[in-house]
Amino acid sequence: MKKEEKQLLLNNLAISIKKRRLQLNISQEKLAEKCGFDRTYISMLERAKRNPSFINLVKISKGLEIEINDLLSLEN
Repeated sequence: MKKEEKQLLLNNLAISIKKRRLQLNISQEKLAEKCGFDRTYISMLERAKRNPSFINLVKISKGLEIEINDLLSLEN
């Protein structure tokens, strides 16, 4: 997979995470607390600066109260 393709996937994930977090009206701090992460990790995810592991994606989807397949959907 090309670097540009990877970045596009990370950008889509970042949009999905932030969009859902805002729908729930929770802060990055609150989401981080729910997932067991530091706020800076959530911030980096929302800016597409981190590539989360599968386990972290599961934690994030639970924290966002969303199915993981919806979180990973390319339709943002």
